[in-house]
Amino acid sequence: FLEDCTRLLADLANAEASVSAGGVKASGHLRITAPGGFGRRHVAPLVPAFLAQHPEVSLSLNLSADDLASAAFVDLVRERYAWPVRVGDLPDSSLISVRLADNRRRCVAAPSYLARAGVPQLPSDLMQHECLTLSSEASQSRGWAFQVDGEVQHLRPPGRLDCSDGQVLHAWCLAGLGLAWRSTWEVESDLRAGHLQEVLESHAAPPNGIYAVFPHARHLPLRVRLWIDFLKHSYAEPGYWST
Repeated sequence: FLEDCTRLLADLANAEASVSAGGVKASGHLRITAPGGFGRRHVAPLVPAFLAQHPEVSLSLNLSADDLASAAFVDLVRERYAWPVRVGDLPDSSLISVRLADNRRRCVAAPSYLARAGVPQLPSDLMQHECLTLSSEASQSRGWAFQVDGEVQHLRPPGRLDCSDGQVLHAWCLAGLGLAWRSTWEVESDLRAGHLQEVLESHAAPPNGIYAVFPHARHLPLRVRLWIDFLKHSYAEPGYWST
């Protein structure tokens, strides 16, 4: 009964939106969640411009742990926050997703580290390097991914330092403490500025994605559709990821 009523209310909201005077007009409350590091850099800064375009929409942003486990993520989708942004592989094929942008993982290090320790030429060379890894079992559980002889292979590199927080690993990498396997959205600006250098570029694994995720394809409120379009347009702007 509750599910049927929820569908009816969603239909009513969409019908009202479709006949708004002067064109499409969104209203209501958006509840969004995103991984903490990504959300701070690439979701939160976009919120003011979106709300300026849609003054009758309000928004709550929940920044979850970067290493949120799959079960907890699915729970967010189905029970608490209906519209998560997710970076990387999706944990549940029953979820519906919209790809907002591509995301590549890049093996990077500070020039000072490479000058001291040398530049790895093959993924297997990482076994002789200091590597900065995420300590959580929920993240990078299969290790770092590289393409070798046309196939994606995973390895767990060694290192004296690990941390459950991606921003800490980024800071350690900038400080020259070792190599890190980080997302384009996090390191692109540092690569362009010369603070970091990419290694093993010819062995980079195929990109994964940045997604907006929801439990079903029907009855998406207008404000959600506009939010997804806004993110896709923003991420597609030339030079966005390097700023």
